[in-house]
Amino acid sequence: MEHIEAIKEFGGWLNRYCHDSVSCHCAMTFSVYLPPQAATEKVPAVYWLSGLTCTDDNFRVKAGAQRYAAELGLALVIPDTSPRGAEIPDVPDRYDLGQGAGFYVNATQPPWSKNYQMYDYVTRELPALVEAELPLIPGLRSITGHSMGGHGALVCALKEPGAYQSVSAFAPICHPMASGWGQGCFKAYLGNDRESWAAYDTVRLIEAGATTMPLLIDQGTADEFLSQQLHTPSLERVCAARKIPLTLRMQDGYDHSYHFIATFIGEHLAWHAQALRAA
Repeated sequence: MEHIEAIKEFGGWLNRYCHDSVSCHCAMTFSVYLPPQAATEKVPAVYWLSGLTCTDDNFRVKAGAQRYAAELGLALVIPDTSPRGAEIPDVPDRYDLGQGAGFYVNATQPPWSKNYQMYDYVTRELPALVEAELPLIPGLRSITGHSMGGHGALVCALKEPGAYQSVSAFAPICHPMASGWGQGCFKAYLGNDRESWAAYDTVRLIEAGATTMPLLIDQGTADEFLSQQLHTPSLERVCAARKIPLTLRMQDGYDHSYHFIATFIGEHLAWHAQALRAA
């Protein structure tokens, strides 16, 4: 784990690291914000999963989360959205498949299956690495994300009971099997058997009996992707049917951008801090 950047912010440090990933068979880059409390004690971590086209840089530059993390004593762990490199499979003329679009699944189909193991990377390899090397409290984690990353956060919480103390999302892709973004990636990464896709679909997982802690979701009413890609009403319906506690806040006039995320990120981090303190 090579430390390649350090920037002081709000009394803590925004660090960037590179390491050779066993899961993805390539060099992976990620960022960690360590709040000032980490200078003298171990701290809990909130994992942020970003959306399509993003790297770890988008959230740490645009969301304004470090100020709140410093106040709350939270580390922020910010992975990339996919493996990257000249040797990594990609579709250069598409933003929604390949590099920048790992969709937080373990790919089973060539040529993607060798490198696109983002589910194992996010849920297993990265937590083990950062908890061993940095002043983080082992096993004390929460998870959140945006769009494709909101999908990833929800799926990780549903599929890994006990791994996270809380979960939230901004404008998540709630039902990727019904979304053009999800269908394109799932067919490429997972093959033609649509039932195999259900293992990474929040709505289908809940329908099949998966349970989780209460969910906090913010969704902008002016989000241009709301009706065709995100399928928020499907999540609301299935949570009601399965009695999953869902706080769905439809935020009037907000779009899909980081302006939306920056407006509400402090409230999400406070939600996670409360759950982590209670653990």
